[in-house]
Amino acid sequence: MKFNLTLITILLTSLTFAQETMKEILPYKTIPKAPEMYTAANVTARMIDGLGFRYYWATETLSNEDLKYRPSTEGRSIAETMEHIYNLSRIILNSAKKMPNDQTLKQEKPKITDLRKRTLENFEMASELIKKSTDLSEHKIVFINAKGSSEFPFWNQINGPIEDAVWHAGQIVQMRRSAGNPFNSKVSVFMGNVRD
Repeated sequence: MKFNLTLITILLTSLTFAQETMKEILPYKTIPKAPEMYTAANVTARMIDGLGFRYYWATETLSNEDLKYRPSTEGRSIAETMEHIYNLSRIILNSAKKMPNDQTLKQEKPKITDLRKRTLENFEMASELIKKSTDLSEHKIVFINAKGSSEFPFWNQINGPIEDAVWHAGQIVQMRRSAGNPFNSKVSVFMGNVRD
């Protein structure tokens, strides 16, 4: 009996430790340190980092009930808005990778539990790639669909997917407030951190 209790205690302790070590640290809990030089690439990467920080906190501690919340029957739910931002993050990342957005291929749709992580990772990877760029004009947005392809200059990345995702992150903040789970008031988007 004493052996069984000891074994159960060891197993439970191991399981608790394993769960703690399995918790992933997601990017953008705080905004990364700003680059020392002001370049077009660094400024654009910082815009993506600011988006990542806002998205991290807009989506932090959302419950399953929050994810279902929609402001009206015609409007997107929080979960649907997160899916849209994920798709925008893919366009941003593909542009950073100089890859097309091929809509003729079956697109992976992550589970809602993975959506936040994947979106944040896409922003982080896009930011890192853009920082290394010496010519942003090489990072066009290219769409391929059944009718052919279309190409847009990098300018459209700024006023398109990047700013659209910022807009929708703000919508999530507003929707979660309406759902009764407001944005953490200690988050400082100006400083890029959480106040004590």
